[in-house]
Amino acid sequence: MLITIVSFVLVLGVLVFFHELGHYWVARRNGIVVEEFGMGYPPRLVKLFRYDGTDFTLNLIPFGGFARMKGEDATDMSPGSFNAASRWARAATLIAGPVMNALLAVILFAASFMAGFPAVVGHPLVTSVAANSAAAAAGIQANDLLLDLNGAPVRVSAIPDFKYDLLHKVQDDPSLKRITVMRAGQNVDLPLAAPVSQDELLKGVGFNPVLATEVTGVAKNSPAQQAGIQAGDLVYSVNDTVVSEDNPLNDVIKLHLGQQIKLTLLRGNQWLTMNVTPRANPPQGEGSLGVEIGPSSILATLPLLHALWEGIRSTGDYVTLVLQLPVMLLAGQIKPADAQLTGPVGIAQMVGGAVTATIDTGLWFPIWRLSAVLSAALAITNLLPLPALDGGRLLFILVEALRGRRVNPEREGMIHMVGFMLLIGLLVLVTFRDITTAQQGIDWISILGQ
Repeated sequence: MLITIVSFVLVLGVLVFFHELGHYWVARRNGIVVEEFGMGYPPRLVKLFRYDGTDFTLNLIPFGGFARMKGEDATDMSPGSFNAASRWARAATLIAGPVMNALLAVILFAASFMAGFPAVVGHPLVTSVAANSAAAAAGIQANDLLLDLNGAPVRVSAIPDFKYDLLHKVQDDPSLKRITVMRAGQNVDLPLAAPVSQDELLKGVGFNPVLATEVTGVAKNSPAQQAGIQAGDLVYSVNDTVVSEDNPLNDVIKLHLGQQIKLTLLRGNQWLTMNVTPRANPPQGEGSLGVEIGPSSILATLPLLHALWEGIRSTGDYVTLVLQLPVMLLAGQIKPADAQLTGPVGIAQMVGGAVTATIDTGLWFPIWRLSAVLSAALAITNLLPLPALDGGRLLFILVEALRGRRVNPEREGMIHMVGFMLLIGLLVLVTFRDITTAQQGIDWISILGQ
């Protein structure tokens, strides 16, 4: 409990600090007086210092923070007040907080890629072999599936053109000087004239990553359990269709509902072929086969520039997903239960779980990744066009620009006050639900493969 509370306060404090720092910095750049920069909410505990007309304070309630600007919620139109600033200055000041959180999300996502992340991997199914290559010299042929090199697994990224470095190098045994391939359904050992690295072996080899789909769970009394499928099995093919990024297992299975299929799996170094019939109408919460699946992964890292680029992409993907949620809900693509709001209690539990996973594994991925998601969520939430939020205030500035004159400041202030009270009420309801409903945490250990 103590870890959960402390970690939640620290993580939330960092996210809010940068959010308010964005407001503060842009406000000052536009001549708006910031009277107080406070961490936590009043009553005030201590005034830390005063800088350039701003009091920097610590407050008793350790959730959130604020940058209180002169005349922000009143009719004060005197020089230096928020209301006296131009439309552009007010809009830039309001949007600076969410932008700062978006930038922080990019940095935190990048940190998660640099600290060691679960990279989706597969084994290379050879499509072509260049003449005079190391692979050709070893006797590798098209349609060979490369399994082991000198006793170490041959793993490649299951995402095209995605390069990474292994966090923990897989040690092979050069004295073995062999590569194991699956050829025509049988494991075959090919001797090597001299030791070669995986990178050297794959030069001049065209391949598709396969064996990237792993069974992570099997439902009781399901077709999968009856057939003998186990957690940890890697799925290779359904009938004659090899499961890959272009042919995901779920899509292939849907073509054979109610029909017996031949499922080829790799368990350890043993190939298994099982006959199983996918159900057309499975019980709720179970799939046609009754298995949970996930990507096969290995811990890897990215260099700085690549990590920053992936940080940008991950932030963009998350924002896009959130914006698509209403459409996905209406289309029935996701269940309402999977898109519920989470309040402070739920978020605290998630942060506590991530910190515990980091402590248990020594890997910083859980806390960096969750903090990145929370920072991006804070940016999106604050841009919603709701009273009392940055997006609501931006909406009034837009109305002002369209009308050519301002909305009465007192009326605007009243609307924001009512909106604030409604948001507090919503927060109380969500918090009550989080307390009274069992929350399903994130299984970071499984995600990390630990």
